[in-house]
Amino acid sequence: MSKTDPGRFFEDFEPGQTLVHATPRTVTAGDVALYTALYGPRFSLFSSDEFARASGLAAAPVDPLVAFHVVFGKTVPDISLNAVANLGYAEGRFLAPVFPGDTLTATSEVIGLKENSNGKTGVVYVRTTGTNQRGEAVLSYVRWVMVRKRDPSAVVEGQSVPDLAKAVASSDLIVPAGLDFSGYDWSLAGAPHAFEDYAVGEKIDHVDGMAVEEAEHQMATRLWQNTAKVHFNQFERAKDPSGRRLVYGGVVISTAKALSFNGLQNAGLILGINGGRHVAPFFAGATVFAWSQVLDKADLGGLGALRLRLVATKDRPCADFPDKDSEGVYDPAVILDFDYWAAVPKRG
Repeated sequence: MSKTDPGRFFEDFEPGQTLVHATPRTVTAGDVALYTALYGPRFSLFSSDEFARASGLAAAPVDPLVAFHVVFGKTVPDISLNAVANLGYAEGRFLAPVFPGDTLTATSEVIGLKENSNGKTGVVYVRTTGTNQRGEAVLSYVRWVMVRKRDPSAVVEGQSVPDLAKAVASSDLIVPAGLDFSGYDWSLAGAPHAFEDYAVGEKIDHVDGMAVEEAEHQMATRLWQNTAKVHFNQFERAKDPSGRRLVYGGVVISTAKALSFNGLQNAGLILGINGGRHVAPFFAGATVFAWSQVLDKADLGGLGALRLRLVATKDRPCADFPDKDSEGVYDPAVILDFDYWAAVPKRG
């Protein structure tokens, strides 16, 4: 019996299967520093203990996407080691803040399987939950990933595509315990734009661009312990028509989210992920630009929430908001279409 693990192929998954992912990970201040170095976020709530304490928290939590990347990385050896590509996300909720010193573990349930018509690959749907050292769930999300088959002739039973919500209901969003923006310091946050200042349908060009270098995306892939071959194994990728390693989709999400600071300075705290799609592959050396659209607003009492659509492009400034055409075909430069809820302070 081999002591090494080649990873699961499509025919190794079963509906209802529960996967307990190895290697708990303690999140440290070093992770926060590296996250900042890789993506350049500037949101005050995650940058300053003093700012976070003035907002009712014990200290600065980590950016929710740090928790997302850590938990996602745990799942890769069991789900997407043999992936062609990660395709999308849905029903994501951040259930409790994560602080440096917290230890995260992850489990996943297989909730759907669908073989592709080529018979060589299939799509696996999983719901993943991240839990801290106290057994508290800190986040939950669904993702679907295209995985290779070991044997194209293998028959996979119980195939079905799950019926997923188009968006997380605002009533299901969890505001971190104690969070209080009544004394919010707009100057230290970087802009005066409150919940009341955003209108449904409004579009924001985030103006800035950020190149992703080969060394950066390789460091990010290792930082989150993401072992998927498509991201770091050049020997394998040389067999692909592109001949290049794919940049991990989380790098694009975090880079675009960091760019969104310019225009959404007070919307750093992600509460939910409604949906997301990696529209096209992204390779190192290109520059990421981004724009956002306000899809909806919700009053959560002491604060507001904006439902935001974040669109990222490669080597394409977004002053004219590159998007889909009337037939739903994306502009060739679009690489990410990401739909999420973010907490925003109210002026009152």
